[in-house]
Formats: sequence, C-alpha cells, structure tokens
Amino acid sequence: MSSSPALPGSSARGRAQSQLGRFAGQWTRVALTWLPFADAASVELPLSRLLRLALFQVSVGMATVLLNGTLNRVMIVELKTPAWLVSMLIALPLLFAPLRALIGHKSDTHRSVLGWRRVPYIWFGTLMQWGGLAIMPFALLLMSKEPTFYAGLAGGMAAFLLTGAGLHVTQTAGLALATDLARPDKRPRAVALLYVMLLVGMMVSAFIIGGLLTNFTPTHLVQVIQGAALVTVVLNVCALWKQEGRNRAVTAPERETPAFADVWREFVAEPNTVRLLTAIGLGAAAFAMQDALLEPYGAEMLGLTVGSTTMLTGSWAFGAILGFSLSTRVLERGLHPLRLAGFGLVAGVCAFMLVLLAAPLAAPALLAAGAGSIGFGIGLFSVGTLIAAMSLSERGDSGVALGAWGAVQATAAGSALALGGIIRDTVALLSGPGGRAAGYATVYSLEILMMFAALIVLGPLAGKRIDIAGGLPGGQMALPEFPT
Repeated sequence: MSSSPALPGSSARGRAQSQLGRFAGQWTRVALTWLPFADAASVELPLSRLLRLALFQVSVGMATVLLNGTLNRVMIVELKTPAWLVSMLIALPLLFAPLRALIGHKSDTHRSVLGWRRVPYIWFGTLMQWGGLAIMPFALLLMSKEPTFYAGLAGGMAAFLLTGAGLHVTQTAGLALATDLARPDKRPRAVALLYVMLLVGMMVSAFIIGGLLTNFTPTHLVQVIQGAALVTVVLNVCALWKQEGRNRAVTAPERETPAFADVWREFVAEPNTVRLLTAIGLGAAAFAMQDALLEPYGAEMLGLTVGSTTMLTGSWAFGAILGFSLSTRVLERGLHPLRLAGFGLVAGVCAFMLVLLAAPLAAPALLAAGAGSIGFGIGLFSVGTLIAAMSLSERGDSGVALGAWGAVQATAAGSALALGGIIRDTVALLSGPGGRAAGYATVYSLEILMMFAALIVLGPLAGKRIDIAGGLPGGQMALPEFPT
C-alpha cells in the first residue's frame, strides 16, 4: 500500500514546531540558570500553584509600602503631623513582630475540628489587615485637625496595630503553609521564592501607589488606602484557596509538642549567641532609624512630589532583591555568612553617605541610588545574620533561631524607628533656622556610627567556623522559613 502524500505546508509547520521546541528548551535552561528560585516547583507543588500562594506576600509588601513609605511622607508633609508622632505610629506594627515565634508555634499546634492548622491564622490575619487599612485614612484625616486630633490619634493607633498584627499573623502562617506544601528537598527554595515575591510586591506597589498619589488630595488618599484594603482581601483569598488539605490527625488535641521554654534555654546557652544577637540588633537599628524619614527628606530637602518619594521605596525593594539574589550565589560558593553581613553593613555606610550628599548637591539621582543601596545592604545583612543565627542551634531548631532573629530585629528596628523621628525633631528645634537639614544629617550620621559598631561586634565571629550546609538538602545554601 502506498503512503499518503504529505499535505502542503506540513513540512514547514513541522520545522516551525521543531524550532519552537528548541527555543522553549533553551529559554527553560536560561530561566532555571538566571531566575532566582525558578527550580522551587515540584510535581506536588507546581510553579503556578506556588506563585498563587505567593500572592499573600504581595499583599504584605503592599501594606509595608503604605506603612513605611507613603503614609509617613503624607502625614509629615501634607497633613503636618510631627515627625516624632509619625515615627511612633509607624513603629507600632513592629511591636507585634516579636510574637511571630509564638504565632508559628500556635499554628503548628492548632486544635481544629475541620483539620486546618494554617487557614484560620491566614484568614484572621487577612481580616485584621483589611480592618486596619479600612479605618486608617479617616483616622489620619481626623488627626490633621485640632478639634478631632485625639479621636484621630486613637483611631490611628488602632489602625496601625491592626494592620501590623494582621501582617505578621498572615505572613508567619503563610510561610508555614508553604513549608507544609513543598517537598522537603524543594522547601527552602520555595519559601525563599516567597520572600522574593514580597520584595517584588513592595516594588510594584510602590510604583503603583506613587503614580496614583501624584496629584494628592485627602479624598484620593482615602480611595487609595481603602482600595489597598480590598486588594489585600482578594489577593489573600486567591492565595489561600484550596491550598491546605484537611488533616484531623495533625490537629488532634492529644498531639505532643516540645516545650518552647526548654528549647529556648538551650538556644541561648550556645556559644556566641549573645554577641551575634547584639550585632543583629545594632545592624537592624542602623538600617531602620531612617525608615520614617527617607521620603520626608526627599520632599523637604529636594522638593520631590508624593509620587517621586514613594518610588524611593521601589528603589529600596529593587536593591534588596539584588542583595538577596547575590547572597544566594556567594554563600553557595563558601563565603562566610557573617562576612556577607559585614559587606551589607559596608554597603549601608556607602548608602547613607549618598543620602547625605543628595541634599547639598541637589541631586535626586543620588537619593535614589542611596535608597537602592540601603535595600541592597539590608538584603546582604539580613541573609548573612539569619544563616549565622540558624547555625547556633545544635539540634537544628531553626524555628527558635528564626524567632530570636526576628524578635531582636523587630525590637531594635521599632525602637530605632521611633527614636529617629524624635532625634530629627529635637535637633531641628535646637538648631534654629535650617534645623531640619541638621536633624536629618544627625540621624543619618548616627546610623553610620551604629553600622561601624555592628562591624566591630561581628569581627571576632567572622573567623569562626559555621556549618551552613548542615541539614540543608543537597548541601546547598537556602533560606527555610525566611520571615520578613
């Protein structure tokens, strides 16, 4: 029997499909080589599902931009709120961060008739985020008028506390859910991908919110913040939908769990723990003292608009992504984690020098470069100190080390954030005409001094041997349960 003749154009289509297949294969190899954590997916947790789960990190990043970026500039410049009060309000959400270890422990041991451990915490955290953002703009507007100042202050405190509490509850339970869903050998990369998505969410949100607030009005502020509240619910519900399976066995009341107090006592008894935690606190305080001042600095010293100063947060997030990606590569090649943290502090010193020079030189580009360098330094410092802290636990109790790392960072950052506004206002008041510039310069100079102090504390530890790869799949550097 003779074969049927080939249809016209069939050979051309075959060649096109073959070329397309080769191109797809080449692109896949490029993606796996250059895109951070592109190999985090598995058959059990495909990339589409993992990226959908990462949407809760986008909502957390959006809330972070609002709290630490846009609102502090709006309150100080447009609403004429004292910087010290703004710093105190922005520091309120950080006071809840030390409870992250407790939140994670509670979600691990949650008693649920339905068999869910993480879903209730993510859901109620989402509701707290939504509630805080929903009432926040009205509270801020009440604070801007003298007759309603105290009512607005009470509402503002409640809004910032609710948003901060919801942010930390959602993120802690969400990262725990990611570790439950990911395969053990993919788990560190999957959670690290979620952290990168947090930074991407911050960067994208900064540009969008900055663009929306280019022409600032109080009504527009209400619309933007309440829109962010609605987007938060939508993103988190999409992230959570059909992710956690019901398992009554893991939520049984009789399930035994280790005592947190005993594990904590063993952790703090490890050698060098106190010195490392001291360095972490100094570095976190040095990076955080300017969090409430960077955008007002750009507005008052360089005359930048609301949209332009909000985009500084986007530059910060982009720098942090670069720092995080570089950290994964250099640590896999054997760089000591505390040397990496030291490089982050050096990058921070250079960053604040750029910020200080931006005003006298009237160079907004220097300020943008400084903001990006601050994020880059934070990325290196955070990764290096987290890996070092996790290595302190001989039994591999990474949750305890993670809680200690987060608690010290949050406490130091919150205290420094509040202190930065107080120092700026006090120096400005005592300096007379031109005092605002002196106030900003004092804060940035103190941050540089604290970074040098952190480098001095880290120095003796940088030569000590730390087993980074122990307990990690394949001996590769990874960041299991990286928090914030």
